[in-house]
Amino acid sequence: MKTHFALTLALGLCLATARPALAADAAGTADQAALKATIDTCATCHGAHGQSVSPTFPNLAGQGALYIETQLKAFKDQSRGDPDAQAYMWGMASQLSDEKISALAAYFSAQTPAPGHAGNPKLVAQGRKLFDEGVPARGIPPCASCHGANAEGQAVFPRLAGQHAPYLFKQLLVIQNVLRTAPVMHGVIKDLTRDQMQAVVAYLESI
Repeated sequence: MKTHFALTLALGLCLATARPALAADAAGTADQAALKATIDTCATCHGAHGQSVSPTFPNLAGQGALYIETQLKAFKDQSRGDPDAQAYMWGMASQLSDEKISALAAYFSAQTPAPGHAGNPKLVAQGRKLFDEGVPARGIPPCASCHGANAEGQAVFPRLAGQHAPYLFKQLLVIQNVLRTAPVMHGVIKDLTRDQMQAVVAYLESI
């Protein structure tokens, strides 16, 4: 009788211990499923694994986690107010928790970056010179000083290598016209001509 009672008690304790673990596993599985669903939604515009096939939407694959997280929070609190942000990302980001934002940033930053696409050699060469050297005579610093020698990004400065040229060109115009708040970039590109912008983005798309 005592043995039967001891076994019953031990079994009860095991079940009591197991229930929280099972609940935690179930919660973790639910979280993973929810994250996958959100990633699949992102892929509608940004492509599988963050490699976009549309020049309207930027590649996210290999983008810096800190940059992605910063931008998603800016979309969510509507502090990034350029037209495309309002049209596409304000609504998409409005329901994201900080935890989901961090998870998305970690996922996309870990993906293989999109490959570059060759462009007009002359334009690419001009863009590379601007990116590496800036325009000293006009006080325009090199893009590489913030975005890295290979445009791979660093800290809050985004990866630009392999990004769609039309997307980058549009963002440069938006920033230059102060439709998107970017204090560092405002000062850097305020005197860039459209031809210079076209050259820089052609180079960036090529690498």
